[in-house]
Amino acid sequence: MRVALIAVASACAMLAACGGPKVSQEESSSNAKAAPSVAAMVAAPVSGANAAKVMHERHEGMETIGKANKAIRRELGGSSPNLGTVRASASQIAGLAKSSSDWFPAGTGPEIGKTGAKPEIWKNPKDFAAKLAAFQKSAAAFNAAASGGDVNAIKARFSDLGQTCKACHDTYRSDMHH
Repeated sequence: MRVALIAVASACAMLAACGGPKVSQEESSSNAKAAPSVAAMVAAPVSGANAAKVMHERHEGMETIGKANKAIRRELGGSSPNLGTVRASASQIAGLAKSSSDWFPAGTGPEIGKTGAKPEIWKNPKDFAAKLAAFQKSAAAFNAAASGGDVNAIKARFSDLGQTCKACHDTYRSDMHH
């Protein structure tokens, strides 16, 4: 997982950022609703099989996001990107971004088992929730850009997505060795 996420963050960071598509107020409020609430992150922790299930779902989701980002980077780095691959991967990332709100309940940190999630996630829930919400918003904007045919707009939104990944990973993700 670490290699895939580092590849995602570094690939995204390499693309140049520029202005992007406008997000409607409806899209903006639906994105805000997808973000994890601070209360949920600091509520009574999950434990046992429930914690293991959430941690597994989080790991698999992040692995899938990493693989999708790698496919996008490969396509956008070529002279003639396959926009079908980019669109499918963007859609997958946007869907998983929405699901990610449920991936970080209290009780699913490194004290429970092997994870790349640092304890700082639960020590700084407001900041983490803000970073996760930024990722979700960026994933939706990238998905919207990918549905069009403007490769420069797609690359710009992909870069923005990478910046949100990096912003979170720099603070809240530790290196994992498989």
